Amino acid sequence: MTIGYGSLANLARLRNFKRMRLSSWDRSGGNSDMVLVAPGETKVFGEIAGAGCVKHLWITMMSLPEEPHDLLRTVLRMFWDGEDSPSVEAPLGDFFGVGFGMRRNFQSLPLQMSPEDGKSFNCWFPMPFARGARFEVENQGASPRVFYFYVDYEEYGSLEADLGRFHAWWNRTPVTAGTAKEHGYGRKDYGLGEERPAGPGFGLGGPWQRPNLTGDRNYVILEARGNGQYVGCNLGIDVFERQVNDWYGEGDDMIFIDGEPWPPRLHGTGTEDYFGTAFCPKQEFSAPYHGLTVYSGTEEWPWGGKNSMYRFHVEDPIRFEEEIRVTIETGHDNALANDYSSTAYWYQLGRREPLPTLPPAEERLPREDPPELRK
Repeated sequence: MTIGYGSLANLARLRNFKRMRLSSWDRSGGNSDMVLVAPGETKVFGEIAGAGCVKHLWITMMSLPEEPHDLLRTVLRMFWDGEDSPSVEAPLGDFFGVGFGMRRNFQSLPLQMSPEDGKSFNCWFPMPFARGARFEVENQGASPRVFYFYVDYEEYGSLEADLGRFHAWWNRTPVTAGTAKEHGYGRKDYGLGEERPAGPGFGLGGPWQRPNLTGDRNYVILEARGNGQYVGCNLGIDVFERQVNDWYGEGDDMIFIDGEPWPPRLHGTGTEDYFGTAFCPKQEFSAPYHGLTVYSGTEEWPWGGKNSMYRFHVEDPIRFEEEIRVTIETGHDNALANDYSSTAYWYQLGRREPLPTLPPAEERLPREDPPELRK
């Protein structure tokens, strides 16, 4: 069966499939078109037999009574082909593209949060399966969840053998390396507190000049073994305390493929560069493949607080045949001690190791903002 992937050029092609849907519609014929998920409950909200491909997932959810950080206390899981461990396991809000369990209106090609105030979640990543699919939601909070959903999929007689299975994984490092403190750097080491010369490097000294020739202490967005391709991530950076230069964006992306030695073939020039922005952005923005969905800085503390961004490799997926390690520096040479969290998205064929264990709910919650950043 040939799967269509949504291009306008393919809309006129009459493929052989049956359009199907799972949803939370009220089986009594009434208007209670939702599923209740009690505190501590794991609910299977959909099962499919046979071969197919999910083409659209829509979810909205509220907690009654309202509960802080309910999107981080609610876990989404997906299983393909009868597997015992999930291929997708992430906090609900982070899976749909925004870090820290926050809701934001934004639009990208594969993921969107929609009005009102980011309460509607949409996913357009294709998710093929050959022998069935299962979808779970777990309420790890204290309030019941009122949960609405659509799973729109195509049903096939069989599936092409070379189609990878969709994966998503959430990770967090509450305090990153902070090598600037480790080496005792102060303001003058950065060229701060004195006139900066013009030209390359903008006069930044100190840790900005220290070599990072391994990437060993970089933050890990994804580490996977197998045969597949990486298709993007969202990244949350919480600059939770003042540092001598707390601009987070000097950290380069470094993507190591199939055990290659240093330097990796995919080595970038800075965090904001990898995420498709430039020159220390302070404006929220969303586009089909990249965006900055959360900016929390102030005039006095330009990059303080929570920042969330995304980059999707839809036109430029990153292929690996044996393994991949997607990393990013936390400031050049991992100089800064910030709080990093991320959700990575990729496709993979064949058997794989179970995803790393998702931390307990209390270890996923965001930090409280410092007083000078509270609205």
